[in-house]
Amino acid sequence: MDCRARGHLQFVGTPEQLADLMETWFDGYGCDGFNIMPPVLPGDLNDFVDHVVPVLQQRGRFRQEYTGATLREHLGLERPASGRGSKQHLQ
Repeated sequence: MDCRARGHLQFVGTPEQLADLMETWFDGYGCDGFNIMPPVLPGDLNDFVDHVVPVLQQRGRFRQEYTGATLREHLGLERPASGRGSKQHLQ
């Protein structure tokens, strides 16, 4: 681990070690999500998706399917009452 680059935590290790670290942060430190900032795009991001995400999925930490068709549904949020957020309401 290295926290010097760009002011963010850098980590080098196996997919299992990275999954372990992510679980530790999530469970032990109140982390509610992660921003993945690979130094080389798209290659390093593809590596994360291809190697780390499956480990997190096997551990039940990352979804395998989406639960709905919209972001609101994925977050488990109810549809706003009629008229709220519509153009007429905002005018």
